[in-house]
Formats: sequence, C-alpha cells, structure tokens
Amino acid sequence: MATGKSYAEKVVIVTGGARGIGAGIVRAFVASGAQVVICDKDERGGRAMELEVPGTVFHHCDVTQEKQVETLIAATLHRFGRLDCVVNNAGYHPPPQWPEETSSRDFRQLLELNLLGTYTVTKLALPHLRKNHGNVINISSVVGAIGQLQAVPYVATKGAVTAMTKAFALDESQYGVRVNCISPGNIWTPLWAELAASTPDPQATIQEGTLSQPLGRMGLPSEVGAAAVFLASQANYCTGIELFLTGGAELGYGKKAGPRTPVNVPTNTF
Repeated sequence: MATGKSYAEKVVIVTGGARGIGAGIVRAFVASGAQVVICDKDERGGRAMELEVPGTVFHHCDVTQEKQVETLIAATLHRFGRLDCVVNNAGYHPPPQWPEETSSRDFRQLLELNLLGTYTVTKLALPHLRKNHGNVINISSVVGAIGQLQAVPYVATKGAVTAMTKAFALDESQYGVRVNCISPGNIWTPLWAELAASTPDPQATIQEGTLSQPLGRMGLPSEVGAAAVFLASQANYCTGIELFLTGGAELGYGKKAGPRTPVNVPTNTF
C-alpha cells in the first residue's frame, strides 16, 4: 500500500457512528485509509459527519430492525464491492435507576439495541467478512465485567456482548475471521454529559467520573478509535479478547459502598 496507512483500501461499517465514541472510531478508520460507512438512525448527525469527514458515507439504519440491517450490508457491498470490518458501537446507557425503578419493557428494548443489534449486524456481515478474512469489533463496557451501581439492565447487556464476542470468535476462527471487543470505562462523550446532567449535581458527577481513573482523567473517543484500528489492522493474532480501555478504573481498592449501603466500621482494637 503506497500510502503507508494501516487500513488503506479496506471497507468498514461503524454502527452508531454519528457522534461520541462512534464518531471517534469513524475518524480513526478514515485516518488509517479506510472507506467508512456511518450507520446511525440519527439522520441529521449522520449527514453532518458525512460532510465533515471525507472518506465516509452515511446510511440511515436502526440496528434493531433486521430488514434495515440487510439493506445496510447490501448498500455497502453495492458501493464498495467488499466488507473488511464491522464495528458494533450502537448502544445506549439509561440514566441511573435502582432495580425497583426498572421495567421489563425497558430492559427488553435495551436488549434489542445493545445485544441483539450487535448480534444481527454481525450475523449478516459474516458471509462477506469471511471472503476477506475480515474482523468484527464489538464495543462493550468495563461494567460488564465489574458491575455498576444503578445500572442492572445496562450491565447485563454489556456483559452479554462480551460473552457473545468470545462465542463468535470460536465459531468464526475456522474462516479466519477475528472477533474482539473493546470495553471502555469513562469516555467523555455527549451521552456522558447528558447522563451527568440528569443527576442532582452534574458537576459532582463529572468530578467523580474523572477521579475514578488512576490516570486522573476520562478517556477520549479518539482513543477508542485508535484501539479499534489497532485491533482491525495490527492485532492479527488476537481473537476473542476483551481490551479494557479504562485508564485503570478497574484496578485497586477504593470506595465501593453506595449511598444506601449500611456501613459497619470495625471498632475492636485486638
């Protein structure tokens, strides 16, 4: 490849690519030389990204609708003639809720987006990825491994995404298709800002989120993008892995008791 770019002449679909982490992934793949299809149900945001970032094409698609995903895959193949990588980033984190505040209906809707949407896009893309020994990158979350306060449905869906990544990796290894996932921690995005705004003290929430990492900051969408390009273009001996992108948030001891937790401080002096 004369350009020296790590993913030149490759074709990538990024779901939820109109903003936040998805937009960071789109930009990183374009910088690597790839042609990128931005999949999103946000028409306005997707069109804006298409205009802003040369080397991208926007396709309106709701990943919970299988027929729309079929059209997305077909349109990508019609335009570019190949498919090398799918990044399943489309997803949602609801505002904090205690278990008794959640509902089965909302849980099912979150499963449809965070888990089944990832499954559907992957399943329909695989016949074409197999032709080029391509790869799949799922965006999970560190909380799928360590849990999160007031987030039972979200944690469950992301834990399932990580587990499904490993199962797909086993099945697809016979075709030379690698399947990996990235599990971000706190990444500063519009969604993070919106969730903070929904809390009683947004600035305190942001401060708490910032101090949760030993590195003392939140991550950037561009850093998730760099990790995705690495997995797609360089990590040729990696499949079924979960790459934590967390600033070390899962390490060490720290304050874990929640606001409702009875605290029993030892008083005996031995």
